[in-house]
Amino acid sequence: MGRFTAILLLLSSFIYTNSFAQDEVKVIRAGQLLDVASGSMLSNQIIVVRNNIIEAVGDVGRINIPAGAIEIDLSNSTVLPGLMDAHVHLTSDASVNGYDSLSRSAIRNALYGSYSAGLTLRAGFTTVRNVGAAAYGDVALRDTIGAGEVSGPRMLVAGQSLGITGGHCDSNLLPPEYEFRGGGVADGPWAVRQKVRENNKYGANLIKFCATGGVMSKGTNPGAQQFTQEEMDAIVDEAHALGMKVAAHAHGTEGIKAAIRAGVDSVEHASILDDEAIQLALENNTTLVMDVYVSDYILETGAEVGMLEESLAKEREVGAVQRESFRRAHAAGVNIVFGSDAGVYPHGLNGRQFAKMVEFGMTPMEAIQAATIKAAELLGLENQAGVLNEGTFADLIAVEGNPLENVAVLENVGFVMKEGEVFLNEISD
Repeated sequence: MGRFTAILLLLSSFIYTNSFAQDEVKVIRAGQLLDVASGSMLSNQIIVVRNNIIEAVGDVGRINIPAGAIEIDLSNSTVLPGLMDAHVHLTSDASVNGYDSLSRSAIRNALYGSYSAGLTLRAGFTTVRNVGAAAYGDVALRDTIGAGEVSGPRMLVAGQSLGITGGHCDSNLLPPEYEFRGGGVADGPWAVRQKVRENNKYGANLIKFCATGGVMSKGTNPGAQQFTQEEMDAIVDEAHALGMKVAAHAHGTEGIKAAIRAGVDSVEHASILDDEAIQLALENNTTLVMDVYVSDYILETGAEVGMLEESLAKEREVGAVQRESFRRAHAAGVNIVFGSDAGVYPHGLNGRQFAKMVEFGMTPMEAIQAATIKAAELLGLENQAGVLNEGTFADLIAVEGNPLENVAVLENVGFVMKEGEVFLNEISD
């Protein structure tokens, strides 16, 4: 027994020593560091990263640099938390639209997602919320990234979007003899509860449903409500009972208000807001996720990439109204979180939305907070991401220039670290 005990102790010591030795420490020297919580820019900061977690942040001279640490010099750059996009479709290819989309299988789309995920990460977005994908392609992509098999942002996923028969979240391109319908289609309170349970069963993090028609779908009116109040109430009640947050696609005013009354956590697009809708959002602490860049892409490029003329016509009506709604909602103090709808436009261009958010009323700091600390709160990651604090994930980016002076510099991210691993380093010394 003595010899056996000695062997066990020796083995335990070996395992402990080697696990400790596996720690990798990186030290980042930041010339400027944007503190998104306080809204201040700090100079000459040191960030110590141990494995995937930030161990310390502080002024040069105050932070002890561990021996043997890998040093990363960003002293000529501005460092800020990894960005977060709360409305993407990584399994959607912006170059495939209308009837051409019928040629793409769900498996093909999921494989495309492994490519778009890399583009998104290298654009500085270390966390995204994927709001809908056929056949749970986003669940598969999230798990593939999580296993380290492909590079991409941290993902929270909605699985199959819920919608009414013939609605925006259905598939309406084929004639009736094909009897084809979207995987998340359900009608009636108990049917939608079953779909929520199904999404939960197959690994979705949240629920997304279509409360109104949409721009990109055939035969739907963006302003028209889809799902009754009773159905929306059932979706939200079931999801919240399962610990899942709920996002509602909604362009039209009545659909927006019905979704807010049902208790959704966020309204996506929120294009046509009246005063009552804005007041309801304030009273219920409902977050709006408003994609105010994508209209430019649709109207400038949509015809070239095969978008239906019906969709282009709807965007001409909805886009300008949405931007005015954004301005009014922001002025009223509604919580607005960054969401781009990437997938309708090419992945990796997410950062173009910052300039539009500033154009329509936000300060640069408010736009950045919408994509960091506020996005983290909506996604339930407020103690893990969205800020550069001791104990949070080591998600950070760097840009040349000051984004508070010119927010468009966030369109050209030069350095990306996610959970302590460097995925991009094009910062010049």
